[in-house]
Amino acid sequence: MEKFVITISRCCGAGGTTIGKRLAQDLGISFYDKNLLHLASEDSGISEALFANADERLKGSLLYKVSKRVYKGELIPPESDDFTTNQNLFNYQAKVLKELAQQESYVAIGRCADFILKDHPRLIRIFLYAPFEDCVVHEMEKHSIGKREAERLIDKTDKYRSEFHKHYTGHDWMEMENYDICINTSAVSYERTVQIVEDYVKKILEEK
Repeated sequence: MEKFVITISRCCGAGGTTIGKRLAQDLGISFYDKNLLHLASEDSGISEALFANADERLKGSLLYKVSKRVYKGELIPPESDDFTTNQNLFNYQAKVLKELAQQESYVAIGRCADFILKDHPRLIRIFLYAPFEDCVVHEMEKHSIGKREAERLIDKTDKYRSEFHKHYTGHDWMEMENYDICINTSAVSYERTVQIVEDYVKKILEEK
């Protein structure tokens, strides 16, 4: 079978991780989310803790919120003082995503993978969303928290994902034209969402 990649961008509370894992299991392919940090650490020799902390540093940066550092495939060499900057940490994650795409089929959650792999011939870009009220209920149940806390969590998470995506891609996170399939996971079940994506994958592989 030809190698393909499914990227999933998702609103907080829309079930992206659950759906991504089910897709990977059904299709018999790998699933990458935060485990990508470990692979990027091994590839670069940079501490995994630095990768894990990079996003936290970015969240509080005003520069990050108003600027763009659109990814162009570059890597900063180890001898440079900028080797462990946030930008280069992102670059190594992107490098790993590209190398994995040459070796295997997989599902990737977030990390701007839809943009990084935009030239892949069999890339399926998914965006999952749901009404805010339904996302709140989902997060309340998932984390055993109250409504107000779930609302704050969703607002904070979606704001960060939007800013992160804009910073590294130059595109708005919720521009539907940047995706192949956009699904309201409250309108259809998770099982049906998985089936829709699997049917699309089969169609893409047949045509290409």
